[in-house]
Amino acid sequence: MLIKFLVNTLLIALLCFAGGLFFSNWIIAPIAFAVSLLIPLRPLLAFLSGFIALFLLWGGLALAANVENEGILATKIAWLLPLGGSPHLLILVTAFVGALVGGGGSLTASFLRK
Repeated sequence: MLIKFLVNTLLIALLCFAGGLFFSNWIIAPIAFAVSLLIPLRPLLAFLSGFIALFLLWGGLALAANVENEGILATKIAWLLPLGGSPHLLILVTAFVGALVGGGGSLTASFLRK
């Protein structure tokens, strides 16, 4: 079960990264759905798999973008949102939003298999 969970998580993360190079950000939900449909997991594990994969992926991508521009853009965007100008909090919010979408796609596939 652990191996299927890890394979599912890694596959979602890798395919979402590759899909993000060619498609818009919305591609993460269908990819998480398709991977979890092909690799069956229980609903909780499916949700966690998509959640963790996208949390790490989007968090890492947001952090890389923040480091590249020395936090200038993230700070300005964080001031527009009620985050008190904290770029780190903006990165966490970004990762959490992506994680919810990935977890939801995976969970939907798990429920469809039942």
